[in-house]
Amino acid sequence: MKSKPTTERTFEGLPVGAGIAIGIVHRHDSRAVVQVREHKIPVTKVRSEQHRVLEAAHEATNRIEVLQTQAKRMSGAAGEELGYILEAYQQMLSGSRLVRGVQKRIAEERINAEAAVMKEIGLMAEAFAAMEDQYLAARMADIREIGRRLVESLGGKDTPTGLDNLPANAVIVADELSPADTALLDPSKVAGLVTMLGGVESHTAIVARSLGLPAVVAARDILDDIESGAVIIVDGATGFVVIDPTPATLAKYRRKRAGFAKSQQSLKKLKTIAAVTRDGFRVHLHANIEHPSDVDGALAAGAEGVGLFRSEFMFMNRPDMPSEEEQFEELSKTVKKMGGRCVTIRTLDVGADKLGDGLGMKPGPNPALGLRAIRFALSRPKIMLVQLSAILRASAFGPVRILLPMVCTVEEVRQVRRMLTRVAAQLKRRGVKVADPIPPLGVMIEIPGAALAADALAAEADFFAIGTNDLTQYTLAIDCTDEAVAYLYNPLHPAVLRLIQFSAEAALAARIPVSVCGEMAGDERMTPILLGFGITELSMASTALPRVKKRILDLTLSAISGRVRRITSESDPGRVKSIVEDLNKLQETAR
Repeated sequence: MKSKPTTERTFEGLPVGAGIAIGIVHRHDSRAVVQVREHKIPVTKVRSEQHRVLEAAHEATNRIEVLQTQAKRMSGAAGEELGYILEAYQQMLSGSRLVRGVQKRIAEERINAEAAVMKEIGLMAEAFAAMEDQYLAARMADIREIGRRLVESLGGKDTPTGLDNLPANAVIVADELSPADTALLDPSKVAGLVTMLGGVESHTAIVARSLGLPAVVAARDILDDIESGAVIIVDGATGFVVIDPTPATLAKYRRKRAGFAKSQQSLKKLKTIAAVTRDGFRVHLHANIEHPSDVDGALAAGAEGVGLFRSEFMFMNRPDMPSEEEQFEELSKTVKKMGGRCVTIRTLDVGADKLGDGLGMKPGPNPALGLRAIRFALSRPKIMLVQLSAILRASAFGPVRILLPMVCTVEEVRQVRRMLTRVAAQLKRRGVKVADPIPPLGVMIEIPGAALAADALAAEADFFAIGTNDLTQYTLAIDCTDEAVAYLYNPLHPAVLRLIQFSAEAALAARIPVSVCGEMAGDERMTPILLGFGITELSMASTALPRVKKRILDLTLSAISGRVRRITSESDPGRVKSIVEDLNKLQETAR
């Protein structure tokens, strides 16, 4: 019997992970509904059925702990985001409303545990979906994921995602990938990722960049015309996806893949070369990390320091608070491993989607705008004082800077500085060695209010770090994880660029260092703009460092500074994008 003839088909989406993947399609339906049968149980079996639920919740919790361990291999924003979501899964399973609701339903309706889980999940999902708050409504997917895991545990088997046992050279094609899905990905087997949904800052996009995988998101309708086993090409630079390519197309992309691999090898040679433009403008490249184990990757990529060390990992996935000694051990380990390179430690940034059990936090009516980050830390001064003490003790082992998240007012900086001075004096009286002078105290510019008050903040802070991810979201009033508005996420929006420029100019006028530490810093297409604004420090995921350094080495800043200044006078985001593309083409031609 002859096989069905195939025809080359091309789809276009958003490019989010550079590189070319040529592999075999692995279809993955992350929204598959678990089918269960409902049946009545006698009253004598109610207790045993309720006990089954507790055992299943315990088993599901253990499996999520395995996912959390696997997720730690992801550096930067991907590992951070995944860790927080998996912890939320843990909280839903630990003596939660879900488990209690299922047990109550078993007793009242006398139905089997599997059916009780699905009914309770459906009820909770409807309640979340009806909420006006977009963040809480978006948690509906997390609720369904937990229900799926509970039902599978009740059946004595793991959740059958199929992503933990893939063949080599697999390209995963899905509607979307859940955090639990991505924790199972093995980069040695996965060649690329394609999803129908998502945006440039979606979970899938961040994971793809962290793992260095070619990826395309928002490839609409691709699952309607694709089967597992088909040959697929993913162009993570242009956003094109080709199914069943012709021999000519296959040969073309093999050449492109070989060229990309060659360029990646050449990037490795840049590790020890300083990032200096052709006309002598020196830029310092740092790494974003969230765990001491990330230091090795940062140094291998040529990082000159750590521009953002996320300290929250010490507070997550535990029922109690980390002691000062525990925090000191982790922080000093990182400082020592960096071997004299500066480590910028961000103080506790919790709230919104980051809730530690030991902190006793509860989400407010609008978590993204509530008691979080520096606001939370200052409302619990004991927590802040303990962390400052641990940081100061670690500063005795190498250069350290202290960074405050989500600052809004000058008084917040002054309040922390008073606390820092007090803690340093107490440590010195005890004979504990700390850096002298005490480490610089910096401010994260990540909300419009801080950017607009940057001149006042610059008079109080020792340095700025511009967090472009949150700055973009707060400025444009969008949640980039919300599929309905993800398309509006645009760091090239004139309002966002003007806020970055204003913050940079305020720092330069006050003669304090200014860095960018969001995803924008790791996008080499944005490098000319940031340098044109006078920014001298960029901090990013380690995997992005070589590409950004190559862009800097190829730039002639004096040749583009005039065009960069034109950008902030534009009011049309489309026109801004065209100017940025022209800037990058100009440098491509100049090589």
